[in-house]
Amino acid sequence: MKRGFYTIMTAQFFSSLADNALFVVAVELLRSSQAPEWQRTALVPMFALFYVVLAPFVGAFADAKPKGRVMFMSNAIKVLGCLLMLTPMHPLLAFSIVGLGAAAYSPAKYGILTELLPPSQLVKANGWIEGLTIASIILGVVLGGQMVGPALSGWLLAFDLPLLDTGLDTPAEAAIACLVLVYALAAWFNTRIPLTGVAPRHMPSNPLALLPDFWTCNSRLWRDRLGQISLATTTLFWGVSGNLRYIVLAWAAAALGYGTTQASSLVGVVAIGTAIGAVAASMRMRLDQATRVMPLGIAMGLLVVLMNVIDNVWAAAPFLILLGALGGFLVVPMNALLQHRGHNLMGAGRSIAVQNFNEQACILVLGGLYSYSTSVGLSAFGAITAFGLVVAAAMWLIQRWHAKNQRQHPHELQRLLEIARRDDLHG
Repeated sequence: MKRGFYTIMTAQFFSSLADNALFVVAVELLRSSQAPEWQRTALVPMFALFYVVLAPFVGAFADAKPKGRVMFMSNAIKVLGCLLMLTPMHPLLAFSIVGLGAAAYSPAKYGILTELLPPSQLVKANGWIEGLTIASIILGVVLGGQMVGPALSGWLLAFDLPLLDTGLDTPAEAAIACLVLVYALAAWFNTRIPLTGVAPRHMPSNPLALLPDFWTCNSRLWRDRLGQISLATTTLFWGVSGNLRYIVLAWAAAALGYGTTQASSLVGVVAIGTAIGAVAASMRMRLDQATRVMPLGIAMGLLVVLMNVIDNVWAAAPFLILLGALGGFLVVPMNALLQHRGHNLMGAGRSIAVQNFNEQACILVLGGLYSYSTSVGLSAFGAITAFGLVVAAAMWLIQRWHAKNQRQHPHELQRLLEIARRDDLHG
């Protein structure tokens, strides 16, 4: 790997660490203020909101400027959103501003990989990126849980700056103030990312002109015989994964009687499994083999349903590791294949923006449905069952879609797979 790749990984680690810790802290902030349950479940779709709304613009913006600079600006927005959570602004609105920074960050983070590395290294690079991201999720959710727990929160609240009244009176507020510093550290690493030498693409002076271009890119990726399958699979995976963080928190409270600090550790357990699966996939899978992992998506949906029969932590831990491992092994090759097709069809930044639009729209829809189900009184167990069955059924349909492509368009699929096998072909 080129040296710049490791700088990108470090910046991504700290930014993702803060994102995941902030999510747990935001849950506790709403819980401690006696906010209704549906507001806590709404944190996930609110974070995804700007991914969907700004998708036509952020990809073109990432392609128009050096991606390291875009990542720096995005982390600055996250700092602002974090600070707004310490003001009278509603935590859901402030958290959506952090989501705005994340929406701008993602096309640059993934797009720079295709500028820096050849196709033959994309699966390996995605394995490392996803593995490190999962590590940041593990540490982030555990860190967030501990920050609002009695031991660490007591120390944070006891810390005072000379001659300055910080006005931080609750564990959640003290934790948020600390996470501002983590975002700032990530922003500093962004300034160390080297230029890739890829010429920036022109961005129209009228942003509305990007709308037809975005929909053209979106349609092009959905029409591609490999792009459509990888996009559908990753869209479903991230729709599940994005909401699973809160589902595990809610399930741990209902089934095990856990509070925020204890339940956050179980989210980390899922992430451990995902890291194992991601690393295994990066070692064993090639780009042209990515579609073979689709049955794992069906298994993931069914395993989510089986969460309802677990009532002790000794059974929960290995079960959640297995659930995460299936997801990690599924998403790494599919994500790499999607990046490869998108880079060939329309450029890195635009393709990642299309990917984010679809994936975050799925998070938004699934999260909205889960939030609505809790607001009308459906139990956590009932919501989890419905969620898992929808996922398994959707993944089965995607698998049948690919089988139909293999029957009806074998020569086109063979051509695209040959491009995926070689670094010197494009198309």
